[in-house]
Amino acid sequence: MHTGWLRLGLGALMAVSLVTPLPARGAPATVTVAKADQYFPDTPGSRWRYRGQVIEGALQKIATQAFVNVSTVKGTESIKGVTVKVFHDTNPGNHGPSDSYYRRDAAGIVYYGSEPGTPLEKQLIPYQIVRFPLEWPSTFQQFDRKGVNFGSDLDGDEKPEQSDVQASVTVVGTETVVVPAGTYQDAVRIEARMTLRIHLSGSSQTAVGTDTMTAWFARGVGLVKYVEHQEIPRLKTDRGLVTEITEELEEVQVKTDTALHRRCEPSADGVFADHTGHHELGQVVLAAGLRPHAGETVSSKWLAAHQRSGDGTIDIQVAHGEGVAGCQDVPGTP
Repeated sequence: MHTGWLRLGLGALMAVSLVTPLPARGAPATVTVAKADQYFPDTPGSRWRYRGQVIEGALQKIATQAFVNVSTVKGTESIKGVTVKVFHDTNPGNHGPSDSYYRRDAAGIVYYGSEPGTPLEKQLIPYQIVRFPLEWPSTFQQFDRKGVNFGSDLDGDEKPEQSDVQASVTVVGTETVVVPAGTYQDAVRIEARMTLRIHLSGSSQTAVGTDTMTAWFARGVGLVKYVEHQEIPRLKTDRGLVTEITEELEEVQVKTDTALHRRCEPSADGVFADHTGHHELGQVVLAAGLRPHAGETVSSKWLAAHQRSGDGTIDIQVAHGEGVAGCQDVPGTP
C-alpha cells in the first residue's frame, strides 16, 4: 500500500502456483495486457475492504495480529501543480490511517507520497510504480539512489545513518487467486523488491535490509491480495526484525467513471491505489475494473463471478445516454 510501493515478511511468499506458463525454449514470449488501466480503478467513491494479518518479531519470538483496512478514493488534489488522486486507508498493514497520492497517465502510474510519510520516502518521491503498456515478463528499475539520509540513528552514536536504496518492479504473469471476496481468474501478478544498504556512522559496517512484495490485481476490481516480506538487519541494540504482512479483499464497491466511457480511452489523470503505506524501510508499492451501471456500485461477489473466462461482455450504461458507438461493452476477461 500504501499503499507507496512495499512492506515485507518471512520465508516463501504465500503465492499461488498458477503462473501463466512460458515457452520452454528460447526467449519467453511477451504478453501485453489489453486495457491495463481497468486493473487499477480510481474513481472517487470507490471502496475496498481488506482482511489482514501481520506476523512480526525477532527470529526467537513471533507474534501474529489480525486487522482490517478499508481503502477509499477520496478525490483529487494538486501537488506542485500536478493533479493526483487521493486514496485514504484506515489501517494499511496495521499501521494506522494514512492518505496516499497517485497519478496515472499513458506512461503508467506515479506515486507522489503519503501523509504521514517517512523521511526516507520524502527523498525518493515521486517515482513510478507501474509502467504502461503492462506486459509480462517485464522488469524495470524504480530508482537507484546512493547517500540518502535514512532519518534514524541505528547504532547509538546520535548521528543519522546514510543509505543506498535500490528498487525494481517485475510483472510476472497471470494467476487464479482465491480471497474472501471470491475467486479471480487471470489476476495479474506483480512483484516489487527493495534493497536498503545502511552505512552505520559509528563503525565501518553496512547493514542490509530487504523489502519484497507480491501483489495480485484483477480486472475491474484492482488489488485483491498482497503479501509483503520485510527483513530488518540485526544490529548491536537488537536482534533484527522479520515482518510478513498479508491483505486479502473482503468486499469492494467500484464507482463508474462515465467520463472514461465517453472518451473511450484511459484517463490522463487517473491513479493507482497503493495499499502498503508505512513500513520501516520506506514506501515503494502497490493497490487497486469492471464498470457497472453509471453512478452505481457493484458487490465483490458480482465482480468475482464476472472474472471467469468466457463470460463474454458486460453492458455498461452511461448516464444521460452520452456514449460513443462501440464503447459500451467491457470484455469479461483481458
